Amino acid sequence: QVHLIESGGGLVRPGGSLRLSCAASGSTFSNFNMGWFRQAPGKEREFVAAVSWTGSNTYYSSSVKGRFTISRDNAKSEGYLQMTGLRPEDTGAYYCAADRLVALTTTRPGAYDYWGQGTQVTVSS
Repeated sequence: QVHLIESGGGLVRPGGSLRLSCAASGSTFSNFNMGWFRQAPGKEREFVAAVSWTGSNTYYSSSVKGRFTISRDNAKSEGYLQMTGLRPEDTGAYYCAADRLVALTTTRPGAYDYWGQGTQVTVSS
């Protein structure tokens, strides 16, 4: 089992940047693939990005590719989501998730076993 805690959310103007962090504890973090999801009010949770347990492979949704970068530091048991060129439509609660077996291209939230509590990102002028 792995416990996840996100941080780094906040209010940012359009075009701005934020870096989200996901701190893991419990089981060995490097045994898990990791993903980031987001959920806007009244909408379903949607896939943002995923990174393999080694950190060498990544996958992004088309809506964030080229603007967001997912990474991880297994020595620190942390994952990150660097967000640039933020837009109002990026607003929502951002969640990190982990799973031992999930494929990187799996975008279904139910495929991930472990979730953090979320951190709010608001993009507004």
